[in-house]
Amino acid sequence: MNMRQHNRSRAVIPTVSLLAGVAFCVAVFSAWAQEKPANPSTEAKAAIQADAKQIYESVCAACHGLDARGSERGPDIASRPEVVRKTDAELAQILANGKPAGGMPSFSSFGVAKVSALVAYLRTLQGRGKALALPGDPERGRTLFFGKAKCSQCHALAGQGGFFAPDLASNRGNLDGNELRTKILDPDRELDPRRGLVHVLLPDGSELTGAVRNEDNFSIQLQTADGTFHLLNKSEIRSQTYVGASGMPRDYGSALTTGELNDVISFLLRSVSEHSQQSSSTQIGEGDN
Repeated sequence: MNMRQHNRSRAVIPTVSLLAGVAFCVAVFSAWAQEKPANPSTEAKAAIQADAKQIYESVCAACHGLDARGSERGPDIASRPEVVRKTDAELAQILANGKPAGGMPSFSSFGVAKVSALVAYLRTLQGRGKALALPGDPERGRTLFFGKAKCSQCHALAGQGGFFAPDLASNRGNLDGNELRTKILDPDRELDPRRGLVHVLLPDGSELTGAVRNEDNFSIQLQTADGTFHLLNKSEIRSQTYVGASGMPRDYGSALTTGELNDVISFLLRSVSEHSQQSSSTQIGEGDN
C-alpha cells in the first residue's frame, strides 16, 4: 500500500464510525418513538375529564364528601393545608399507592390519565382552576392593607405584618370575594365566643383584654393587641369574661369607601391565591395522616 492509499483508509475510518453512530442514534430514537405512548386526543382528554367528576362522586365522595371537606369516614382534602400544599405528582402517587393503614385503597388500576384527571378535579374542589374575579385594584389594596385600613397592624400576609391575628395566607385561596367582604364588614357573624376576646380584671384593679393563647387549670396566657403576652395566675384573677367579639374593627363599612373595600379584597384574593400556588410546589415530608 502506498502512502496515498494509507491516508485515504485513515480518513474513511472516522467517517464510517460517524455514520455508524448516527445510524445507532436514529435507531434508538425510532425505537423510543414507537414505544412512547401516543398523547390522548382532545376528545379523549375531554372524556377523561368528564369521567373524573363521576368517578370522584361514586368512589371518593363516600369517605371524603361531595365537596371533599371530609366526613366521619375520611378527612378533609379540600382545605387541609397539608393536602393543599402537595404537588400534583404527590397527590397522584397517593392515589396510585393508596394508604392501606388509613383504609384507602390503591387506584393504580385507573391508569395514569384518569388518576391525573382525578387530581385536576380535586384541585377545582380546593378552589383552583377558577378565574380569579377581582372587584377592585390589588395594588391600591396593598397600599390600604399596610396603610389606611391598618389591617397589617394585627394581620400578617405571608409573614409580613402583625401577629395578633391570623396570617391571612393560611386561608389557602378558599374564600371568594363576597365571603371575604362579609368577614370584613361583619367579623362577629358565627363567631364562637370562646374563640373571641377575653376581658380579665386583676387584683390591683387593672384590666386586660386580649386573645387567649394558652390555658390550663391554673393559668392563662393572654395576648393583648399590642402583641404583649401576659401569663396570669387564675387564682389571682378577680373576673374573666368572654367578650363575645373578635378583635376586628367594626367600622370598615364607614371607614373605607366601597371602592377602597373592593381594592383591599382584591389584594387579599390575589395574594392568598399566589401564596397558595407557591406553597403547592413545596415538598413536605412524608407521614401526613
